[in-house]
Amino acid sequence: MRCEDTTADVWLPIPADEIEDLPEPGESGLNYRFWDGGPEFPADPAHCAFYVVPYMKGSEIAVRPLAGMTSVRVVQTLSAGIDHVTPGIGSLPPGVALCNAKGVHEASTAELTLALILASLRGIPGFVRGQDAEEWRAGFYPALADKSVLIVGYGSIGAAIEDRLAPFECARVARVARSARTTGRGPVHALSDLPALLPEADVVVLSTPLTPVTRHLADAGFLARMKDGALLVNVARGPVVDTNALLKEVESGRITAALDVTDPEPLPAGHPLWHAPGVLISPHVGGSTSAFMPRAKRLIAAQVRRFAAGEDLVNVLLTTD
Repeated sequence: MRCEDTTADVWLPIPADEIEDLPEPGESGLNYRFWDGGPEFPADPAHCAFYVVPYMKGSEIAVRPLAGMTSVRVVQTLSAGIDHVTPGIGSLPPGVALCNAKGVHEASTAELTLALILASLRGIPGFVRGQDAEEWRAGFYPALADKSVLIVGYGSIGAAIEDRLAPFECARVARVARSARTTGRGPVHALSDLPALLPEADVVVLSTPLTPVTRHLADAGFLARMKDGALLVNVARGPVVDTNALLKEVESGRITAALDVTDPEPLPAGHPLWHAPGVLISPHVGGSTSAFMPRAKRLIAAQVRRFAAGEDLVNVLLTTD
């Protein structure tokens, strides 16, 4: 992947003067353009060679300039998932590298995953409601210690989640990914092994990308295989779970759920998930922490430096035909 033109525009959702270690415009031949999803483009999209997608602005904004980016060579997201830009891939010229933000969100998402697990098991939402009502809600609550945890989607975020589970004395951590492999912590099972693994898990964590294979992965059959009293945690994408199937299970009281993502999203007022028993909802904030910006800036600077130097990029998920 080379910056072959004498000058090329780089669209950034963060002002260039706030990102350390970017190549100097005069020396590199790069022109930095700031665009964070506003109604007006900063320049002609046809001159853009490197497009960093605005973060958490939705698919409509992410793909809006793509059809006009006839010279683009790199599309860099600041999210782990790329589903918000895939609708625009067909309009891109051949040879465009689509890169994700591996390395940016692992710490934040893994932290929230543990927070959701612990809050759900230990009854924190009930304590908050009790405090509001001035009620002392004492009692015995489930612990994470001695529980069996299943991580479905064992990429870098799944591994970071297991890192943070290590001190909690879990009875077992099982791992599932698209294909089987072996890691330093033990085997990673293939998706085909899920039916046998689900009945053994007290906590099931979804951290998969959204793909045609994983859309509604947690469907009625998946949820029915979970053991009574199990907790489902979704820090992946909302459509990985079949919302109607989940509602039936949680409304019966058979399982509980902690959801950082929902389908639909944002969850509209009046949706039954808001008040479903045993459901804890956070508003898609897995990556939205103070840890995001420094890691995002480091990734952008490193990728632009590689591009300017004609070096291979990292985190390339696909290259257009």
